[in-house]
Amino acid sequence: MSGLIYWLDMAGVIVFALSGVILACRSRMDPFGMLVLAAVTGIGGGTLRDLVLGVRPVFWVTDPTYLWVIMATVGLSILCFHYIHRLNRGFLPVADAFGLALFTVIGTHKALLLEAPGVVAVLMGMLTGVAGGMVRDVLARRVPMVLRQEVYATAAIAGGITYVVLDALSAPGTLTIALALLVTLGLRLAAIYWQLALPTFAWVTITPPPPSGEETGEGAAPPAALRPKVRVRMIRPEQSRRRTR
Repeated sequence: MSGLIYWLDMAGVIVFALSGVILACRSRMDPFGMLVLAAVTGIGGGTLRDLVLGVRPVFWVTDPTYLWVIMATVGLSILCFHYIHRLNRGFLPVADAFGLALFTVIGTHKALLLEAPGVVAVLMGMLTGVAGGMVRDVLARRVPMVLRQEVYATAAIAGGITYVVLDALSAPGTLTIALALLVTLGLRLAAIYWQLALPTFAWVTITPPPPSGEETGEGAAPPAALRPKVRVRMIRPEQSRRRTR
């Protein structure tokens, strides 16, 4: 189990670091900018997780292999820059989805190893999965995916709950990891493919129909019942997409 978790963690670092490199290319950053985005995406979430859980020193300090893997990913990406730059825009969300699934499982597993309660383990899994991508997007001056309508953090929470429940039921470790990965990845990829999103809430101004001149008298002030009102309304995803076009 420990060996499987370690290699899954390395795979997540590579995938997330690659997503940082791709975003850096699209943002026209230099090699140092590529390295920064790859590093914060690859190890940022795990660093925050360890700090919250009180793990000292954090994982990449005790095992610098993570740093070497990030540098190797950036170096190979620079050599293959022509091919990476030509990747279509759908590759970044898909790569990010795989990294989210891997890191959600890693974060939940580590929290449970430290005997954290189940709800804390789920939150640590979500933090490990989304924090690095949030910092990456902020540095690239983009709205983080977790703050948009997309099913992103929700997928991480679902995967973390799956892992905690199966672990509590003493399910085999490999099965627990596989199902948690599938739940997180399946929800995120389904959200990308079918453009699934959560509803939003917004302040909406409701304007009543204008009264006729005979009802209020010409030049008279409209009664209070006919003045615009502000209400909080739920906006469905399809309505929000139409408004932003």
